[in-house]
Amino acid sequence: MPETVRRSPGMFAAFIGIGLVSGFMSGLFGVGGGIMIVPLLVMLAAFGQKLASGTSGASIIVTASVGVIAYAIEGDVDWLAALLLAAGGIVGAPFGAHFLRVLRERIVRWIFIGFLVAVMVSLVFVVPERGVGIDMGFWVGASLVGLGLVTGVLAGLIGVGGGVIVVPVLIVVYGTSDLVAKGTSLMMMIPTTIVAAARNLRNGNVDLLAAMCLALATVVTTPLGALVAAALDPAVANWFFIAFLAVITVQMVVIAVRGRR
Repeated sequence: MPETVRRSPGMFAAFIGIGLVSGFMSGLFGVGGGIMIVPLLVMLAAFGQKLASGTSGASIIVTASVGVIAYAIEGDVDWLAALLLAAGGIVGAPFGAHFLRVLRERIVRWIFIGFLVAVMVSLVFVVPERGVGIDMGFWVGASLVGLGLVTGVLAGLIGVGGGVIVVPVLIVVYGTSDLVAKGTSLMMMIPTTIVAAARNLRNGNVDLLAAMCLALATVVTTPLGALVAAALDPAVANWFFIAFLAVITVQMVVIAVRGRR
């Protein structure tokens, strides 16, 4: 049964405010913004969890598209890598939703927390070089599909955005520029979020008016976030990203601990 939300005078202002903040963070870190949109819709707009997730996913299509344009103008998108990642992600997402019925979500969440901690430690010692792309080959391409597959599974299983996984892995494992990692991550999200949004729309889990407000707001601030990312020194940008991952890790720990209780 589709969820319904009562409109209030301040609700549209909340949508715009959430969109402005998430758009800037999306452009700055190369993430979709759902990690912020979903809890804010629940807290500020009284959305249910499913409706918030579906609405967030629909708005992210526009957010990611605008972000890709901003990064592509400077040549910071690896189109082939993004398509390979997306191919794996599209296949993996339904498996994640299926595994949610079989596996203990709490165990997977703690494994993901461990992954984030390892990434943060790695980023302390790895400072990306600007202008460095992915040296593509058969095995590299195959591994990118595998990375997309794992990302899709985790997205379907515990609701994490692809950028939180893809961006640090592209920097640490593939040695790519932080800007290329962010631009490629945003490009990867477009086809995967379209598939997810279509399914959520059929299930009645998308508030189209709210998604439209969120998307229009992100159009304003996503390019600004991308400009700030390009202007930052790589080492400084690294520390900002580490801080961003730390906030997500704390959020995941709180959810995991509450789930255990």
